[in-house]
Order: sequence, then structure tokens, then C-alpha cells
Amino acid sequence: MVKAIYNNDFLNAKRQVGDERADAFIKYVFADEGRKQQLRHWLDGKSGVAALNAMFPGFGFIAAATDLPAWADKKLIRAGQAFFARHAPDIMTLLGLLSLPYCYTAADGAMVLYLSEKIRKQTTRRLHDTAVFVWEVMAPEAFASGGNAFSEILRIRLVHAAVRFYTLQSGTWNKELGTPINQEDMAGTNLSFSLIVVRGLRKLGVQISNAEQIAFLHLWKVVGCFSGLDEDLLPENGKMATQLDSAIKKRQFKISAHGQELTKSLIAHILKVNRRKVRNSDITGLMRHLLGRDIAGMLNIPGPELPKYKLTILRAMKFFKSFRGEGNTRHLYNQAYNAFKKQNKELQQQHLA
Repeated sequence: MVKAIYNNDFLNAKRQVGDERADAFIKYVFADEGRKQQLRHWLDGKSGVAALNAMFPGFGFIAAATDLPAWADKKLIRAGQAFFARHAPDIMTLLGLLSLPYCYTAADGAMVLYLSEKIRKQTTRRLHDTAVFVWEVMAPEAFASGGNAFSEILRIRLVHAAVRFYTLQSGTWNKELGTPINQEDMAGTNLSFSLIVVRGLRKLGVQISNAEQIAFLHLWKVVGCFSGLDEDLLPENGKMATQLDSAIKKRQFKISAHGQELTKSLIAHILKVNRRKVRNSDITGLMRHLLGRDIAGMLNIPGPELPKYKLTILRAMKFFKSFRGEGNTRHLYNQAYNAFKKQNKELQQQHLA
């Protein structure tokens, strides 16, 4: 792996770079309407990487999109998947309460989400798509031969390249912000789904061993690699991940109207689908606890703070739950994913009613 010092010069350079191989592919495809329709058909379907490679031969990053990097550790990948399966409901809850608003605090990077309008005007659809992506890439055997992770990540990678293309073509992008969906912003997003999730679980009271953290971070390191992140933005360990997060946070986190609006739309969605009928103030109070007062203030997340006695009860429940037997990874994963799909189906029926 490439060693990196996460200083301003290094990260400033990363803000000017998107995903050169994917961007070149999108430029080629979008130059011809027939090729564009072929790609759209693949993106909307369930075909694997081989089908896309057959459509568009000669693009090395597509041909290699099922090849694990030499540094990838299959045992750590399986351990990371097992960790996800054990904590899937909590991790998916943290997706909305912590990971996404954490990303919105990075004002320059969040601007592309604001301009795309989908996350504001199609919040439920966008969050569902993000959740399904996480479920698919965290599945047992997702990175085994024939696993779904390869095609799922490639789809997201190409969608990001298409968003970059259209955003730059629109004339609405301020180039002083760097390239839309640039390397620094992608690195921050990857950290929000890995390192920041581990922090969030610990804040909830979940007991996490160092080995479990290493495995989960390694799994997301693999995801980041296939997503088009430069190797020097794939931290080798928790210490380096923390250093990168701190550097990005210091550079990018600030108050912005668009970050607050994205967060407002997110909270409205979470409160709307609140199945357990938890008090709205408790949900936003938990968000404030997970994010910390400074970030919660930047995002204008309403108070009050979550009452200490409720937080103590929650942490105690998660603490004792941490000592349950590990269970079968596939069974735990399927059980949690089926519950998610059932909930989503019920929400769709309520929307149609």
C-alpha cells in the first residue's frame, strides 16, 4: 500500500481528481446515444460485470472489476461481514442518524448532492437505494467468486462518474470547490460508513474488539478500492483512518445552508417512517448525541438533548446484547435483511394507500 501524509497540499490535489478511468469511460459512452442506452440498460438491470465488459471491451478497470487487490485479506473480509451481520440493524440505523448527516457537514462535497436535487426531492428513494447498496456489499460471500458486490460497486462507481459529467456540463458547478465527487469527498464518505459507524456503535454502548474494528475497516477498504478511490486514500489501519478523518473534518466541516437543508429532508424522512413511534425529540436527540454538539449545531439539528436516563438505558441494552453468542453469519444477515425488506414493503403500501 501507498503511504500518505494527509496534509493540505495532499488533500487539495485530491479535490481536483475524480475517477479518471471511470470518467474517461463515461465520456466515451455519452458521446454516442446507442452506447448510452446500452449502459443505461445495464445500470437498470441485474447483469454482472462480465456483461458490461462484453458490451464495452477494452476498459481495464471493468475487466478487472472482479479481481480482489493483492493486499485484500479474505479472512478479514469474512470477519467484517460477520461483524456486519451481528450488528446489521444498529448499523443501518446509524446510516441515517450518523453516517449521512456526517457527510452533509462537509459543505463543499455536499453541494453536489444539493444540486442533483434527488436527495432533497426523492429522499425516500435515495435512502432506500443507499441502504440496499450497503446490504448487498456487506452480504456473506459478496466478494466471493460470482458475488454481487463487484457489480453493485461498479454500478455506483459509474453513476458517480455520470453525475460528475452532468454536473460539470450543467454550468452550475463552482470549480473552486474542486471536482464534483472528488477523491477527498469519496474518502470521507467511505470513512463515514466504516470508521464513523464503529464510533457510533460504541456511543450506543456496543462492545467492539480491536479485531472486529480491523475487520470491518478492511472490508470497507476493499469497497473503497473497487469504488475508484486512490490507494493512498485507503488507510491501512484505524490510526490512519482517524488521521484522515480528522484532516478532512478540519478542512471541510462547516455551516452551510445546503447541508442544513439536506439534513432537514433526512430528518423528515426518518420521522415519517418511525415504525416504533419513538418521540420525535428522542430521535433528533439521539442524532445530536451521535454526531456531537458541534456537528449537530452546524446542521441545525433541533434539541433537546436525549435525556441521560434514556441514553443510559439504551447503552445498557446494547452492552449486554454484545455478549450474546455470535450465531450463524448467513442466518443473522438474512434475518435482518428480510426484516428491512418487510418494513420497506409496508412503507410502500402505506404510501399507496
